[in-house]
Amino acid sequence: MLTQDLHTVLPELVLAIYTMAALMFAVYTGKDSVTSALTWATAGLMAALALWIGAGEAGSHTAFGGLFVDDAFARFAKVTILLSAAAVLVISQDFMARRGLARFEYPILLALATIGMMAMVSAGDLMSLYMGLELQSLALYVVASIQRDSAKSTEAGLKYFVLGALSSGLLLYGASLVYGYAGTTGFAGILTTVQHGVPVGLLIGLVFMLSGLAFKISAAPFHMWTPDVYEGAPTPVTAFFATAPKVAAMALIARLVEGAFGGITPQWSQVLAALSVVSMFVGAIAAIGQRDIKRLMAYSSIAHMGFALMGLAAGTAFGVQAMLIYMAIYVTMNVGTFAFVMSLEMGGKPVTDIGLLNQFSKREPLKALAVLVLMFSLAGVPPMLGFFGKFYVLKAAVDAGMSWLAVAGVVASVIGAFYYLRIVFYMYFGADQEGAESRMAPAQWVALMGVAVIMLAAIVNFFGIEPAAVAAAASLVG
Repeated sequence: MLTQDLHTVLPELVLAIYTMAALMFAVYTGKDSVTSALTWATAGLMAALALWIGAGEAGSHTAFGGLFVDDAFARFAKVTILLSAAAVLVISQDFMARRGLARFEYPILLALATIGMMAMVSAGDLMSLYMGLELQSLALYVVASIQRDSAKSTEAGLKYFVLGALSSGLLLYGASLVYGYAGTTGFAGILTTVQHGVPVGLLIGLVFMLSGLAFKISAAPFHMWTPDVYEGAPTPVTAFFATAPKVAAMALIARLVEGAFGGITPQWSQVLAALSVVSMFVGAIAAIGQRDIKRLMAYSSIAHMGFALMGLAAGTAFGVQAMLIYMAIYVTMNVGTFAFVMSLEMGGKPVTDIGLLNQFSKREPLKALAVLVLMFSLAGVPPMLGFFGKFYVLKAAVDAGMSWLAVAGVVASVIGAFYYLRIVFYMYFGADQEGAESRMAPAQWVALMGVAVIMLAAIVNFFGIEPAAVAAAASLVG
C-alpha cells in the first residue's frame, strides 16, 4: 500500500527531494553564486515533471487514505502550474541578476510554493487542503519581501502575511464547522453527508471556506492585498503571483465545491456568482485610474478571476472545462505581458509608469506589435485567444440558465477594455517625448513573441488543450 501511495505522489516527492538537496547544496557551496544554475535546473525539472505528468498513466488514483487524489483534473492543473512556474523562473533570471536580487533562495522558494500548489489541486481532504495551501503561502510570504533593502517590498510581504493569516483563519474556522456538522474531513464523506440533508452550520462553514480561498485568487471583496503586493514586490515575483498560484487556488475551489459539496450546487453556485460579479466590476472599474502597469495588472487579475469564477458558478462539467481553458489562456497571456514589463527601464532603472510608453512603437515596432496582441487578448477582442477564453465561460453561464451573469460579464469586459486599449494608445498615438526603453534578455524576447504568436495561432485547435480540459472536467464532476 505504501509503495502505491508513494508512486501516486512521485512527482511531488521528486520536486521536494530536489528542493531540499538544492538548498543544502547552495548553503554549503557558493550560495548566491549558484543562483543562475539553480534557476535553470529548477525550471528544467519543472518542465520535465510537467511532461511526465501530462504523458503519464490515465485514470484516477488516491493515496494515503484519500488525502491525495491523482486524476485528470489534478494532472491538467499541475501541468499548467509547473509550466507557468518554469516560464516565470526563466524570464526573471536576467532581471534578478541585473537588479542585484539574484539570491539562491528565490528558485528554492518558488519550488516549495509549487509543491504546495501541486498538493492543493490533489487535495481529497480538508487536512491535505490546508497543508498544501499553507506550504504555498509561507513560501510566497517570504518571496514577496525578498528585496530586503526596499521599503515597498518589505511592506508588500508584511501586508500579504497579515492578510494571508486572516484568510487562513477564515478557512480554518469554516473547515472546523464543516467537520463538526459532517463528522469527517474527507471530501467523499462530506459529499455523502450533504446528500442526506444540509445543516445550516455546514453551509456557513462552506461560505467561510470560500471566503478564505477567495483571498488566494484575489476575488473581490477579498482583493485588498493585491494592488499593493503586486506593486511593491519585485516584478518577477509579481509575475509569479499572477500565474501559478491563481491556477492552484482556482483548481482548489473547484475541487472543494465539486468534490465535497457537489450535491448542493444551487447553494454554493450563488456564492460564486456573487464573487464573480463583484470581482469583474471592481477589477474593471478600479483599473481605469491606474498609472502603474503593475497595479493595473493587479486589478486586471481581479477582473479575470471573476470571469473564471463564472465558469465554476455554472456548476456543470462544461463550466469546469471552461474555467480550466480560461486559466490556461490567462497564465499564458500573463507570462508574455510580464516578460515585457520586466524589460522596461529608463536611465538604467526599472520603470512601470504607463505614461513612459508614449510612442514606444516608433522605438520598438515589433515589440509594440506583440504587446498590442497581448493587450487585445487580455481585453477579449476577437480573434485573439483571450476572446475564446471569455466565450467559453460566458457560454457555460448561459447554458446553466445564468444569462444575467453572462450579461454582467459582457458589460464588465467592455469597461475593462478601456485600460488595455489605453496602453496601445500610448504606444502608437501618445505624445512624442522621451520614454521607456525595452532591454530584453533572449528568454524574455522569446516569451513575449512566443505568447503573441500563440494568441493568434492557437485559435485553430487550442494546441490540444480543449480535449484535456474535457477529460479533466469529466473526472472531477463525474
